[in-house]
Amino acid sequence: MNKIIEYIKEAYNELMNKVSWPTWLELQNSTTLVIIGSIIFALIIFVMDLISDNILSTYYQKISEFF
Repeated sequence: MNKIIEYIKEAYNELMNKVSWPTWLELQNSTTLVIIGSIIFALIIFVMDLISDNILSTYYQKISEFF
């Protein structure tokens, strides 16, 4: 049981004294960057989906006219 208590004390000490936590401004900037990146990535996927849908629709239409 002493090993568990010692482990918890050392983990707490490391989190409080050795870990560098971001400031509120750094956290806001990182969050903004992630949101913008996610929106850009979603738009790229949306455009790729539209293009592939258009290509496949045209292809299937041409195939159905052929047969």
